Amino acid sequence: MLNEQKIKKMNKLAAYEAGEGKEHLAISNYYRSDYIGLALIKNFFLTTIAYGLLLLVYIGYRLDYLMENIHKMNLVLLGVKAVGVYVGMLVVYSLLTYIYCSVKYSRAQKGIQGYYKNLSQLQKIYEREERRTGKLMGRRKQA
Repeated sequence: MLNEQKIKKMNKLAAYEAGEGKEHLAISNYYRSDYIGLALIKNFFLTTIAYGLLLLVYIGYRLDYLMENIHKMNLVLLGVKAVGVYVGMLVVYSLLTYIYCSVKYSRAQKGIQGYYKNLSQLQKIYEREERRTGKLMGRRKQA
């Protein structure tokens, strides 16, 4: 006999696992600090690469001006400015990454809690069915 409640729970769980649950389950394998730390490490490398590319594009765009006026420029000050912009960019993107990953992790934890709640409810349904079928089997054997 089909149990509609069990089918609905199973369908809900399968939809979650196929959708956002796939990402939530992957995130739940990490501790919060590990997940955010890994994201910050990725952010460091990606920001460094992006800044390097932006700096190369800027230098390429301003190459004529730089070649004509390089003898007049304070190269130490120019280097300090370049490093300062890099550090500023790194701090801003690191803060954004930290906030984004913190929110994403907390949402994943809430989703996983609901998922486990539904799993335990499904398990209770199975246990009830087993008790019922066990009692029915016991009555049939006595008859």
